[in-house]
Amino acid sequence: MAARRTIVIVGANLAGGRAAETLRQEGFDGRIILIGDEPHRPYERPPLSKEVLRGEAEPDVAFLRPEEYYTENDIELLLGARATNIDTEAQIVALAEGLQLNYDDLLLCTGGRPRTLDLPGKDLEGIHTLRTFEDAFAIRERVRPGAKVVVVGAGFIGAEVAASARAMGAEVTLLEVAAVPLERALGAEVGRILGDIHEDHGVDLRTSVSIERFDGDGRARAVVLADGTTFDADVVVLGVGIAPNEQLARSAGIACDNGIVVDEHCRTNIPNIYAAGDVANHPNPIVGERIRVEHWQNAQNQAAAVAKAMLGATDGFAEVPWFWSDQFDVNLQMFGHPSNWDRIVFRGDVDAGEFAAFYLRGARIVASFAVNRQKDARAVRPLIAGRFDVDPSVLSDADEDLRAYAKRAAALPPA
Repeated sequence: MAARRTIVIVGANLAGGRAAETLRQEGFDGRIILIGDEPHRPYERPPLSKEVLRGEAEPDVAFLRPEEYYTENDIELLLGARATNIDTEAQIVALAEGLQLNYDDLLLCTGGRPRTLDLPGKDLEGIHTLRTFEDAFAIRERVRPGAKVVVVGAGFIGAEVAASARAMGAEVTLLEVAAVPLERALGAEVGRILGDIHEDHGVDLRTSVSIERFDGDGRARAVVLADGTTFDADVVVLGVGIAPNEQLARSAGIACDNGIVVDEHCRTNIPNIYAAGDVANHPNPIVGERIRVEHWQNAQNQAAAVAKAMLGATDGFAEVPWFWSDQFDVNLQMFGHPSNWDRIVFRGDVDAGEFAAFYLRGARIVASFAVNRQKDARAVRPLIAGRFDVDPSVLSDADEDLRAYAKRAAALPPA
């Protein structure tokens, strides 16, 4: 009898979990081993900065599947285990616990780790990042009505934590090195609007600042800026981005460059080794460049695509990037990847906080962003995917039906 084909997945997170599910759904009857360094079965991270942090939902809301699912589908979970080495010649993954696993195919979903700040006082207690259940619980324990919360970094994680802490009654200071929140991702115009939303909800937003140190008595008690300004803190949360966990891959000779470099089928430069999720740097023909995406949609859908690729599918992974964020009573959604644009066209009522912003490069729409107007942002998704030219006057006219316009424009040959 021939040996069962074995697929080992390193990373029991959203990407790893969805890949394992897809393998079974697509009829794979071999052995699946899912390795996770956390003690939890696969879960989604978006609720951590919102419902879980605020105590509005139990952790169960984040799990992908009930515990029995993995037993019923013969998916072997090795939790609290850390992969330390890959022998690409022998096709063996070694774990810190001494176990060695043979694989026929290996999928790396190693994700990322929160960046920290190498500043005096960085090791004081009470300075947190947010990536795991344990992180969310630790922050939640310190956030009380009237507590002084200092959030460093006004990106999406930092902004969500700031919004949740305000909803919990805390006094929140949000510190950002750029001139406006999310300036690199969304531009100064839109970033300024998002900053206004936080200030309108009572967040003390300070931009263009540089942090000098953290002060405390064993526990962080204050954040001190380079100009001497001091903010008292009962808890400090760092939201300064994540770094891809590429060390395991790099040590095995797998090509890495801001993540693990993969092709359109999520294959690395080493035969039988794939990567997906936050750690994968992949070519996106829609965007026209290589990107590494740290959002839920990419992790879930790329995981499904790589599972199918391991089973022989020939379709490459190519999607319009999409993400959402909920802050206060505001829903934010982005379609596309606005790394380079010439102008932004607005639709709706910016002052009322209900609008869509369309990012154009020449006549081509490269991204859409919406504040409480997600249908407009979603309507132009086919135009972003097809790299079509658009009429800015139609985009800005709230009386125009964008879905109908997108259908008409998409029916024309690409420019």
